[in-house]
Amino acid sequence: MTVHFIGAGPGAADLITLRGRDLIASCPVCLYAGSLVPEEILGHAPADAHIVDTASLHLDEIIAEMVTAHEKGLDVARVHSGDPCLYGATGEQMRRLDALGIEYTITPGVPAFAAAAATLKAEFTLPDVSQTIVLTRTSMKATAMPNREDLDTLGSSGATLAIHLSVRNLRKVSADLIPHYGEDCPVAVVYRASWPDEVVIRGTLADIQEKVRAAKITRTALIIVGRVLEAEGWRDSALYHADHVHVLRPRKKTQG
Repeated sequence: MTVHFIGAGPGAADLITLRGRDLIASCPVCLYAGSLVPEEILGHAPADAHIVDTASLHLDEIIAEMVTAHEKGLDVARVHSGDPCLYGATGEQMRRLDALGIEYTITPGVPAFAAAAATLKAEFTLPDVSQTIVLTRTSMKATAMPNREDLDTLGSSGATLAIHLSVRNLRKVSADLIPHYGEDCPVAVVYRASWPDEVVIRGTLADIQEKVRAAKITRTALIIVGRVLEAEGWRDSALYHADHVHVLRPRKKTQG
């Protein structure tokens, strides 16, 4: 028996990987995070599968479902939104399974920041603009941020920021980042990236809070901050430059 942690992707049902889809189809038990995983994903489960929405369950109850399946020799599809490695609370589940001697696998999924980039038609790593993406969040009612992972520290890099779980904390986000990025730095807030009701709000660090408040968005949104969102005149990358030589494109021999 194996528990399969599966990233269902950011929201659109067809953004799940083929591996994830096939694992769901093969498991007689499916535990899914109902608040963020679309119901269409469950259509891949066997018709007689035991399906449990874990949105209202605490950790002990979720593990109890896995233990019951283990005792019956039934594989479990544990379906999370996005990619399991980002803010999915999968680490604590795997720690419990390790202690219980229950096998598990992990299947990655399309993360929300990648879906947001697709929606924005943006590359987050442009030459001479930004070559780093920071995936982070801010501290509100959830787990406190570790030392030196505050936005003031992270923002000093000038990197492209993908800020999760923080749309209700935009005032502080702007206050912490304006000294590093400037009031005119572009910001995009993507609500429910890739879902049918997706909404994109664009602004700057100076005005994004008021725009988001007017739109009444209070959850399930990703904040993207960085000059890549409006960059113009940046140079082409070396990768496809005609003079760039590498193992798959060796230097052409000259005649003579």
